[in-house]
Amino acid sequence: MTIPSVGVLALQGDVREHRQAFERCGVPTREVRFPADLDSIDGLAMPGGESTTMSRLLRVFGLEEPLRRRLAEGMGCFATCAGMILLSTRILDGRADQLAFGALDVDVRRNGYGRQVDSFETELSIPTIGEQPFNAVFIRAPLVERTGRSVDILASVDGRPVAIAQGPHVALGFHPEMTDDDRLHRFFLDRLAARVASAA
Repeated sequence: MTIPSVGVLALQGDVREHRQAFERCGVPTREVRFPADLDSIDGLAMPGGESTTMSRLLRVFGLEEPLRRRLAEGMGCFATCAGMILLSTRILDGRADQLAFGALDVDVRRNGYGRQVDSFETELSIPTIGEQPFNAVFIRAPLVERTGRSVDILASVDGRPVAIAQGPHVALGFHPEMTDDDRLHRFFLDRLAARVASAA
């Protein structure tokens, strides 16, 4: 199998935890902080954090336009929590200057499940990664209010999508990197490897 090259957006959030998860899957990663870092990767993990702060930092580090270009070229993203917000088409309660790259045909609401004090864990059924439930950790999680026709819903909570896939992207409203269960990281890597192999 083709081993894809993966970067982890290293501006804020669980950068180390994502890198460790990918490395447990046998895939080394590199930190992405500057535009040149995007040139040599096949896929990008976009960790959780604070989406408005991440928007500002993407601009400060000159990453906004290079990231738009790579997304337009078909680079796949593994987006968790704030990463899902950044990839969305519309942020219903976002700031006027907040980035929404439009790579996912979804509308989201920031902190839709409440503030830090409302964090919770739940066992999710995600058939695409196996029968065993996935322990999902939700922290100030975004709420998906709308999904387009091309969006595959992988898992839901109370009828609301919390794990989705569209084209080369996998996006989650929770934090898989905070567990030792790497199945969702592997799921993304398998999809990414298939795309890299088909493009070779």
